Amino acid sequence: MDGSWRLFRGDGERRGLPLPPPPPWRRFGGTGQSGGDGRSGAAERSPYLIERRHADIVNAALHLRRPLLVTGHPGTGKSSLARAVAYELDLGDVLRWPVNSRSTVQDALYRYDAIGRLREATLSRDRNVPEPPIGDFVRLGPLGTALTAPGRPRVLLVDELDKGDVDLPNDLLTVFEEGEFEVPELARLPEDQHAVEVLTARADERTTVLRGQVRCREFPIVVITSNGERDFPPAFLRRCVRLELPDPDEERLRAIVSAHLGAGSLLAVDDLLQAFLHRRAPGELATDQLLNAVFLRAGGVDLDAEGLLDAVLHRLGGAI
Repeated sequence: MDGSWRLFRGDGERRGLPLPPPPPWRRFGGTGQSGGDGRSGAAERSPYLIERRHADIVNAALHLRRPLLVTGHPGTGKSSLARAVAYELDLGDVLRWPVNSRSTVQDALYRYDAIGRLREATLSRDRNVPEPPIGDFVRLGPLGTALTAPGRPRVLLVDELDKGDVDLPNDLLTVFEEGEFEVPELARLPEDQHAVEVLTARADERTTVLRGQVRCREFPIVVITSNGERDFPPAFLRRCVRLELPDPDEERLRAIVSAHLGAGSLLAVDDLLQAFLHRRAPGELATDQLLNAVFLRAGGVDLDAEGLLDAVLHRLGGAI
């Protein structure tokens, strides 16, 4: 292991060493936004491999315009599937709604900043200038933005729905079935204000809401992920197409490593692959951990150094 590997040495000496290039799957666009064509750079940089039988299930959801409920252990590629679909179908950046225990459907649809509007109205009166339009204080969430696609549908990733409140799946049913919702703050406006431009979940983008009603022209491509921490109600499951992604076998792991790091990376990967398979129990190691180990090995790092391989291929569950 040469000296260029040890960027940080823990000796308090300032060196200002340049960082080496990151792995392909950890390269970003810098601004966090897509390019002028609206495509997601992350999806383009990260090849996504899926078996044909699983791809057929994805296609069934696309044809039926039904949400795709994707389950599987961490690291099996559930969230990446949404980005792969968006890239292959050229549908722009994925709109992501990361669900937690405090998430509500209201958050995903829109937010109205009543306090901000009151503050700006007071300042405008003091300055004797017109008040900002109400649309400046209404921002659609990821689900609300997905429903406003003017032409081709957008891809919405509802990430880890099983972490949300037990009633959240049922709260989504009406929106998924009807493809519309109301913004009461806009529906109450006078008739001469029936068309209001509001902010969306995408930076510097606005859309027009008519009479407070948001209605989709094209139902979004909805990918819902779950780690299987909780069961969903039958009424919700009936409206989804279900896909369970298995842990990749040895052949699939080799294909994934080759796709991400090139065929040459397979020349010295056998011991790492066997170590990964030996350590892997269901849900306790993720594929990207193997990629991390192979990337370091390809860069000349001695993974046999004390504790290094254990740090990279650490268990995801249980005590650390």
